[in-house]
Parts: sequence; C-alpha cells; structure tokens
Amino acid sequence: MTLPEKYDKLATGIISGFLLPFMIAILIFLFSKSDPSLKSWLAKISEANIITHIITLCVFPNVAIFMLFNHFDMLRASRGVLGVTIFWAVVVFGIYFFK
Repeated sequence: MTLPEKYDKLATGIISGFLLPFMIAILIFLFSKSDPSLKSWLAKISEANIITHIITLCVFPNVAIFMLFNHFDMLRASRGVLGVTIFWAVVVFGIYFFK
C-alpha cells in the first residue's frame, strides 16, 4: 500500500481541513503587532469588524491542500477538505449576514 492510498480517507481530509485554518490563525496571531494576549487580539478584530476577513484568510490555504490531494488522486481526502471548506464558507456567510 502506497502512502497516498494509506491516507486517502475522508477523515484525513476533514482533519486537515479543520487543522490548517487554526494553524494559520495561530500564525496570524503570533505575527500580529498587538498585545500578546489572545483575548485582547480577538476583541480587537471583533471591534474592527474583520472576523470574516480573518476566517477567510485562514481557510484559503485549504485550496492548496485540496489541490495537493487532487494531484495525488486522493479523492476521498479531497472530498473531506472540500466539505470542511464549504462548512467554513457557511460560517463566514452566517457571521457576515446575521451580525
């Protein structure tokens, strides 16, 4: 069994689709020039009304994972990433239209 065959699972796509945006959010927090407190940073982006922008920026790298899985013909994992990305899109639209 090759490596792509081993990880071609829906769970692989779902886990990577959820973890990568959180890792990107942590990197954005670490490289932002604000207070070292996560609570104050979240309050600051909430006050600036850029929560949807931050979420979109964090979810955008899912496209790269999706393309990588597609390149290696890992279609089940691609389906998981696509599902999670659609979930994040629904969250962004919900926040944007119902705030």
